[in-house]
Amino acid sequence: MSSFTPFRTKMEQAGVSEAAILSFQRNYEILACGSSTDITEASIEPVEKLPELEEISQDGEAFSAELLAKTVVIKLNGGLGTSMGLQKAKSLLEVKDGSTFLDIIVDQISYLRNTTGAQVKFLLMNSFSTSEDTLDHLAQYPDESLSAKAQVELHQNQIPKIDAKTMEPVDYPANSNLEWCPPGHGDIYPAIAGSGWLDKLLSEGVKYAFVSNSDNLGAVLHPGILRYFAESGKPFLMEATRRTEADKKGGHLAIRKEDGQLLLREVAQCPDSDLGEFQNIAKHQYFNTNSLWVNLESLKSELDAKGGVLPLPVIINNKTVDPRDKSSKSVYQLETAMGAAIECFKGADAICVPRSRFAPVKTTADLFTLRSDAYETTEDGRIALVKEREGKPPVVRLSDEYKLVDSLEGLGVPSLKRAAELSLKGPVRFADMVEIRGTVSISNEKSDTSWIANGIYKDEDVVL
Repeated sequence: MSSFTPFRTKMEQAGVSEAAILSFQRNYEILACGSSTDITEASIEPVEKLPELEEISQDGEAFSAELLAKTVVIKLNGGLGTSMGLQKAKSLLEVKDGSTFLDIIVDQISYLRNTTGAQVKFLLMNSFSTSEDTLDHLAQYPDESLSAKAQVELHQNQIPKIDAKTMEPVDYPANSNLEWCPPGHGDIYPAIAGSGWLDKLLSEGVKYAFVSNSDNLGAVLHPGILRYFAESGKPFLMEATRRTEADKKGGHLAIRKEDGQLLLREVAQCPDSDLGEFQNIAKHQYFNTNSLWVNLESLKSELDAKGGVLPLPVIINNKTVDPRDKSSKSVYQLETAMGAAIECFKGADAICVPRSRFAPVKTTADLFTLRSDAYETTEDGRIALVKEREGKPPVVRLSDEYKLVDSLEGLGVPSLKRAAELSLKGPVRFADMVEIRGTVSISNEKSDTSWIANGIYKDEDVVL
């Protein structure tokens, strides 16, 4: 087993906080000792029932200004969206009516402040890749509490990649930046502690944190959940929703048989022999939306009790130091998931929320759908499904030529207000007044672009 000293030295020289170093050291020692990180099917039980959002909240419930003043909204903003061809912060992608993800989030915070008088706090957990672009964009806002680096930024840590042969920090002179990797969104806990933000927020009377991804526009502060969380005294609350076939590879909630504790199991923690049960959505019904409510006083207590480290399950990823060069050195990248903290708090719980609170943009098909008239911008700054959709988003499938964001430019956006499913294959362009109803597929096998003429297309296969 290699000494941890070279890792500590490397991280200290890079200015990594002590909280992040201790967290990485714990995970490294688990790897070096060969401890199993699997969560077997035999060790867990399924979650049979969770409280539903409509059971814990009231229709038309208003925000409590007193609770809002004790709340911080934290958005995870470290992603570049490289899978969609982006080279800047994903949150700077235009979503609707000229507004970016970031603009929409800022509008939501401003609306709450203006309508309630409560100065709800706002933080962005940026990475080294997204910090500069994000802060440059925020500079357009005159309110420094929404734009100044010192007031809005929580910086994500970076950790060393581990040479799989030597178990030492990998050395890669060709590009030293590739010697480092992000530690996963479980880094939220050492980041908020090590940066001083946890103590600062607590000293200002902030007790509750709502944490979610910046690309999930369904994840907004909810008055009923905030009240429920505050009244319950729970240390941690996860928003879960029901799994569908599309979610069967995503992490699911379960109960550890040993002590009855809720936990989150990711596919990387599932033995191959249990994969069938992992994907059994009738058995394991709920998955993590990555929208979490954290009692900051409880987080502080847990960190103090455990030597400054929240003992999150570690996820071990086998990679190459240069992900684009499969012949480069083999490395381990260690990662944690922030939702896995549900097993670190006694009394932690989860609720089942509607699918409308889980609307992440992971693909160009998601973006294409959000830009359509199936979604609207509400008075309070949210992007929500129109009433006609009854909470059910249309399903859009785009072929590979639309994988990158640039491919959507000039494509046009048809009306999807009454669409159930739309499948698009081949080079096409929509005229200005195209409406999709029911289930429609449109295909063009030719290399030349074909126009889809104005009109209503309903439950049909269109071959151009």
